[in-house]
Amino acid sequence: MAEVLLSKLSKSFGGETAVADIDMRVEDGSFVVLLGPTGAGKTTTLRLISGLESIDSGTISIGGRIVNDETPAQRDVAMVFQQYSLYPHMTVRNNLAFPLRSPILNTPKNEVERKVAEVAEVLQITAKLDNRATELSGGEMQRVSIGRALVRDPSIYLMDEPLSSLDARLRADLRIELKRIHADLGATLLYVTHDQVEAMTMATHIGVLQEGRLVQFGSPREVYETPRSVYVASRLGLPRINILPADVFGIDANKVSQIGLRPEHVRFGEGQHAAVTRIEHLGDQTRVHLDVNGHALVCLQPDSLPLTVGSQVKVQPDNPLYFDLNGNRTNSNGGALN
Repeated sequence: MAEVLLSKLSKSFGGETAVADIDMRVEDGSFVVLLGPTGAGKTTTLRLISGLESIDSGTISIGGRIVNDETPAQRDVAMVFQQYSLYPHMTVRNNLAFPLRSPILNTPKNEVERKVAEVAEVLQITAKLDNRATELSGGEMQRVSIGRALVRDPSIYLMDEPLSSLDARLRADLRIELKRIHADLGATLLYVTHDQVEAMTMATHIGVLQEGRLVQFGSPREVYETPRSVYVASRLGLPRINILPADVFGIDANKVSQIGLRPEHVRFGEGQHAAVTRIEHLGDQTRVHLDVNGHALVCLQPDSLPLTVGSQVKVQPDNPLYFDLNGNRTNSNGGALN
């Protein structure tokens, strides 16, 4: 595996900027997730690293080697796409072996067999090796697609939303598999998604992209607990963070424009009057929807406080985040953070 460094990486298509001045370090052995909505520049960044797109400016370094002018094959990366990209007429065994038999790798036959067997065991598809790709379920097909990358020993694995076309249960299963594979192989992974659950459960580091710019990079916990802006705060957390005018809870609006409250950061018992408008029982937790002076607030119901729709309660912020008028994070006095 290898460290990947991006320095001032930029790319435009026509007059539209897709990626702008990205500086990012993907450490050797890390699992980095690029997170953002459609159009944020996630896939373009991945394609620039792989060599599938040429860069306009900046540098890409893989394992200490600048690869700007190298072909995808020369960069020694393995990419997993959103679509399965399998050969339907081939068996699972031959689909997995195909990259190893390329003229570039020209892997010896016994080594091909060994690697295919190892990857099939890791992905729990050994019993399917002699099935054609068309005989597999969607989850099995994506496992084979991931396996085609794993049979190689590249500098870095690049994955472009590989789980997005699967149903919820399969996504959950494969999230666990990918995290286990990362731990077992000590692999370096750069993974693109718009799914915050994937980012929080799998990543060692998260890079949040906004309109082609990297606006925050850090551990999942760091990005969740200390977001730099309303935009970043809204990317992580389910239900989403509550963003309210500061004066709803009596905070001086001349100092702080908005406050952010995670659902777990609302305290019951004193503070502002609120009315319960909806209750969602989700098994492991109960979400309570409140109306606070005309503003919607979602929080978690304490076990000790039974509520019904129409109940009147009092709530107050507990560990709120503060933001200015432009959505940038501030301290409680409206000053810049250190």
